[in-house]
Amino acid sequence: MNLKIAIIGGTGIADPRLFKTVDEIDADTPYGKPSDKIKIAEFQGMDVAFLSRHGSGHTIPPHMVNSRANIRALKDMGVERVIGLAAVGSLRKEMKPGDIVIPDQFIDMTKQRKGTFYDGPKVVHISAADPFCSQLTSLAAKKARDLKIPVHDKGTYICVEGPRFSTRAESNLWRIMGADIVGMTLVPEAQLARELEMCYLSISSVTDYDVWAEKPVSAKDVIETMKKNTVKVQNILKELIPAIPAARKCGCGEALRDAGL
Repeated sequence: MNLKIAIIGGTGIADPRLFKTVDEIDADTPYGKPSDKIKIAEFQGMDVAFLSRHGSGHTIPPHMVNSRANIRALKDMGVERVIGLAAVGSLRKEMKPGDIVIPDQFIDMTKQRKGTFYDGPKVVHISAADPFCSQLTSLAAKKARDLKIPVHDKGTYICVEGPRFSTRAESNLWRIMGADIVGMTLVPEAQLARELEMCYLSISSVTDYDVWAEKPVSAKDVIETMKKNTVKVQNILKELIPAIPAARKCGCGEALRDAGL
């Protein structure tokens, strides 16, 4: 099995019409078990791993996701590139519900999550100046544009603890801080992948304007937008995954070179 690419996301993406599951791995790690069994799917002649971030039936809230187990399990299986899928709220008028954002920065506002594999005695300080894989982000944005999907190839994702949504005061503060989208799942997933020298790409689907807007969309609108976004993300993945080159030319695989003490 030549397993190099993994998708972490919701169950809607793992559509059997898109991915044909050929195996399921009940993995275990030094950090506990991942959120769910890892599905191994056949996709255009490739083996791709799929992990449901919130577990079967969406039973794990965002602040309880064991990201260390999820990322470590994928690493142990040989995965080098992780595509993280997320639903987000928009903090900018121009980033409309239904748009796709490929973030290039994040702000961490989480409070109690395990954000490193290095709790001692080894001390490691990875660089997070550019926290996403440059090779994957540029390729994903290109594929979305080729498909005529509204996409923003830069943006700052502010990750909050959850599971509650922002207050109006917080939402306006995030905007002042320079954030463009808000969600609950990116951190520590992205930084843990970097600590294990894996490439990480976020494909963030805008479902609504956060509560800063005068008229945030209704829950009904959000659900309808999520359904439409799922189709868009599936179409991006169909074009993106076969186009990912075998060779990594991004520097993610050398993230630990100068990070140790």
